Amino acid sequence: MTSTIPMRVDGDLFDAAKSVGAVASRSAAQQISHWARIGRELESSPGTSPRDVQRVLAGEAGYEYDNLGERDQAVVRASWDEQLDERRTKLNLAAEFTQSGRSWSEADAQGGHLVAHDPLTPTADDA
Repeated sequence: MTSTIPMRVDGDLFDAAKSVGAVASRSAAQQISHWARIGRELESSPGTSPRDVQRVLAGEAGYEYDNLGERDQAVVRASWDEQLDERRTKLNLAAEFTQSGRSWSEADAQGGHLVAHDPLTPTADDA
């Protein structure tokens, strides 16, 4: 588990992080951390093109992942990995399926048995 350390941040940077972070469903602190990770990767990888990386991440026409150099691709992959991790932590399919009245199946905690869930049929666990 990562730890956090309080630090002072310039007001303009905080406001920008809050604004940009809202678009990506991140808090200002998460956005600043995201920028720091990307900056770390860029600084440790001479020969990268930060502008091209940002254009690929933004999906701008004419800027494709396959056209980037190896280092730029590594930075893009790091950003994608972070975005996927954030989305996975927010994902709760059981709650979504239950709310929409859809049934689903999954393996039990040991992985040896199939457990079927039907939100319309109460089980002993629901009582």
